[in-house]
Amino acid sequence: MIRVGFVGLGAMGLPMAQNLVSKQFRVRGFDMRAEAVAALEASGGTGAPNAAEAAKDADVLVLMVVNAAQAEAVLFDAGALAATAPGAVVMLMATCPPAAAEALARRIESEGRRLVDAPVSGGVAGAKGGTLTIMAGAADADFATAKPVLDALGDKVFHVGPKPGQGAAVKTVNQLLCGVHIAVAAEGLALAEKAGIDPAVALKILGGSAAASWMLNNRGPRMLEDEPPVMSAVDIFVKDLGIVLDAGRAAKTALPLAAAAHQMFLAASAQGLGGQDDSQVIETYRTLAGLAD
Repeated sequence: MIRVGFVGLGAMGLPMAQNLVSKQFRVRGFDMRAEAVAALEASGGTGAPNAAEAAKDADVLVLMVVNAAQAEAVLFDAGALAATAPGAVVMLMATCPPAAAEALARRIESEGRRLVDAPVSGGVAGAKGGTLTIMAGAADADFATAKPVLDALGDKVFHVGPKPGQGAAVKTVNQLLCGVHIAVAAEGLALAEKAGIDPAVALKILGGSAAASWMLNNRGPRMLEDEPPVMSAVDIFVKDLGIVLDAGRAAKTALPLAAAAHQMFLAASAQGLGGQDDSQVIETYRTLAGLAD
């Protein structure tokens, strides 16, 4: 039986770890929030008091943390990497710059372990349902070792290339499209509202027309709510679109639409909306249109 260490039991990490438990993996998990660890234990997993204990003797260590800096701190400062079984695979599932994933891979390999760069898409719903899209960059043998765990977490698992960093590159493109789609959905609905059209009617029309997108139909209804539940925060796209633009600069590739969307999420964050659902970027458009209260 594969022994899985899991660090990062947040809104997505906890249901992912619980899915592994339900599929008969031995899971030991850690999070800074005691209530998250308790929830894992209630699901049949084993809680750990720190990251190193979560990783102890693990064959696969899953990192569902915020960014590459946090992953580095968990692995090296907190001692999680050294605690894993010899030859263990680290699955980095956070959204990170491709260059950061490559650098982590080199450090991990120098310690006799291996990195599978495996960011995800699908949000909380995908994490709960085990239906995540997973983009893995790793050597063939490392991908094969990680695949049973990956298959337990997602139903769309892709081996996108033989090197860590390639998964992050695909996720970067994914976040470019997601951020632009959310921003343009907000822009369109704000324009409809400015024209005196009931935005709920506009959304119903647009969501069933050639203008429809997954993001319009997913985020659009929350754009019409005053205080929607936070499924993904505005500041997540401040971060992720920043990664997109950094990747564009590194590749000397112009990304004007991503840059414009980034500015709108930055503006929303500056309005005090950084912790609110990312659909609330529409408030920035409403302010510009003179629609804000």
